[in-house]
Formats: sequence, C-alpha cells, structure tokens
Amino acid sequence: MTQVELFHEDIYEALRTCIGALGGAKKVGVLLRPEMAADKAGNWLNDCLNTAKRDKLDIEQVLYILKEARKVGCHAAMFFIADDCDYRRPEPIEPNNEIAELQKQSIEAVNRLEGLVKRMKHMQSLQNIKSVV
Repeated sequence: MTQVELFHEDIYEALRTCIGALGGAKKVGVLLRPEMAADKAGNWLNDCLNTAKRDKLDIEQVLYILKEARKVGCHAAMFFIADDCDYRRPEPIEPNNEIAELQKQSIEAVNRLEGLVKRMKHMQSLQNIKSVV
C-alpha cells in the first residue's frame, strides 16, 4: 500500500494524490471528460494540475474528485483545503453511523415531545381545577 503524504505544497499536489488513489490521471480524466480517449483525457487532466498550463479544473470537477476520493479513503485534497483555510480537518461521516445517529436523535425527539405533551396536559388539568374552585 502506498503511503499518502500528510502535507502537500499546494492544492494541485493534493488533488494529484487523490487522483492517484482513484487509479491515475487516465482513469479520472475519462470520468471527467468521457468524450476524450484515455491518453488524451489523462494528458488534459495533468495539464489542469500544472500551474504553468492554461487549462484548469472547474469547481464541479474538483468536487467530483473530492467525493470520489472520499469513497476510496483518500482525504488529501479535503485536508489541504481545511489546513490552508485554517479550519480543523473534517472527519468523514460513515453513512451507516450517520443513519444510526439520526435514528437515535429521532427517538429522543419523540420522547421529548411526549414528555412535553404530558406536562402540558397536566398543567391544563391543574388550570381546570383552579377555575372550578
């Protein structure tokens, strides 16, 4: 297994790490530009990551790389963005854990609501008793 760098010089290097984790420039290039042959798409993608070249990725393409890299456990570009903007590094959410957490919160919310309804009914009954007396 290839060790991923902890820090990157720039966003382009971090994106290259993500692209490598996804199978390389040819594979990702074709995903981003399916109308191109693999070699040409790979060259285009490499040019987009070269600061001396004119071609650049658009934001949707960057987001696509971030999302796909997350699926394979590569967070290099996301971590670079957080580090560069002085944020804490994000913690990826595991869908199964997130579903379980949302279910737990839903149950707790229903229980709180039931408790509020009981309290409200109790207070209304006390108010009715006072109005009779």
